[in-house]
Amino acid sequence: MTRAAVLGSPIRHSLSPVLHAAAYDVLGLDWTYDAHEVTEDGLVGFLARLGGPDLPGEWAGLSLTMPLKRAAIPLCTDLDEVARVTNAANTLTFGGGAGDSGGRRVVHGANTDVPGMVNALAAAGVRRVDRATVLGGGATAAAAVAALGQICRGPVEVYVRTPERAAELVPVADHYGLTLRARAWGESPLGLTAPLVIATTPKGAADSLARDALMVPAAQLGVLFDVLYDPWPTPLATAWTAARGTVLGGLDLLVHQAVLQVELMTGQNIDRPAVVTAMTKAGRAALERR
Repeated sequence: MTRAAVLGSPIRHSLSPVLHAAAYDVLGLDWTYDAHEVTEDGLVGFLARLGGPDLPGEWAGLSLTMPLKRAAIPLCTDLDEVARVTNAANTLTFGGGAGDSGGRRVVHGANTDVPGMVNALAAAGVRRVDRATVLGGGATAAAAVAALGQICRGPVEVYVRTPERAAELVPVADHYGLTLRARAWGESPLGLTAPLVIATTPKGAADSLARDALMVPAAQLGVLFDVLYDPWPTPLATAWTAARGTVLGGLDLLVHQAVLQVELMTGQNIDRPAVVTAMTKAGRAALERR
């Protein structure tokens, strides 16, 4: 039995099992994909139990959500460039070596959030912007900055509640040659006129900006990429749509990063458009049932 799973805490809300199951149907794979509640303190133990009596089977890989993306970094044997630069891995795959002297398995860490974000934006016709705004800090904000390093020509303004959160994004911006300008959260309404606004804040944190979005002239309203998907639409996304702006949501990100995870776990070049279509349909249906 070939297995994969998503780990995180809390995990009950995760759409990943639905999306990966849809991909397996398209690819004709008889694989299982489950969700497991795992905290930072429990990650080492979970990895140690893979293939054991309580977690049997051949493991193709693991998807990681919060709060594990950064906790996984020191547990990886090697990292892809994006995971190394952002200090966050959302995908673990195994094999390719005998392990270390302690007998631990070889763990490859990757970050598909960044290319997933770039691909989701490209699918919506956003391939280049002159400047951008990032709302929030943390691992997802780091992924947003890294993605902007590939499509943004000008400065990126990041709005955070504490300066320390912005400081964590500086090495990512420097790596990609971006000019990063930190702003206080209280100034965030000023950032809504950027051609691209990426909201990486947790549920409810950006709700107060909905009224500000309605006050932005239509000619100055660009694209909003709100990475939340539950609940959806968020108040900010609803206001943005009402003001006739273009909106991408968390499902777009989740699907486009998940298709890359499936490629890594299967080791195959898959029919991405077909898998994206199947995942999107399954994800929307699951959200409608909630």
